[in-house]
Amino acid sequence: MNKTEKTQVIEALVEKLNANDKIYLADCSTLTVEKVNAFRKQCFEKKISVTVVKNTLLKKAIERANDSRLAELIPALKGETALMFTDTSNAPAKVIKEFRKADKKPALKGAYVEEMIFLGDSQLDALVGLKSKNELIADVIMLLQSPIKRVIGALENKGGSEDAAA
Repeated sequence: MNKTEKTQVIEALVEKLNANDKIYLADCSTLTVEKVNAFRKQCFEKKISVTVVKNTLLKKAIERANDSRLAELIPALKGETALMFTDTSNAPAKVIKEFRKADKKPALKGAYVEEMIFLGDSQLDALVGLKSKNELIADVIMLLQSPIKRVIGALENKGGSEDAAA
């Protein structure tokens, strides 16, 4: 790869980093080609973009990215790195956890999720526990509906007892 090609790759990575606020770094180094393809397929089904990148190019892209907090991910850039982008905060973590039921890899190196940095594989459970935007909206709607349902239930019960008394 010549210098021009490297520059183009770095610029493309910078654009992706600037355009996403849910970025995962994973280690797939010991997986066979079959298993890597199966992992990629699971990611594709969950609308997760996966790209294997050179650490040196990714490091330069992180340094040029708009968000300076991404620099905290640089220490995780060792060994092979699979770069993952998604729209759902916890989707890559769930895919990694599900895939690891059969294997020890992929391992989570780090993640940048909605302005928070997670470093190390020990953070996987915390990332799995994050709720997506749609899950949070559903929780809020359920909380708002709960008091209304109780009032309606109480009114129905009171109306039923008056009918019985008459």
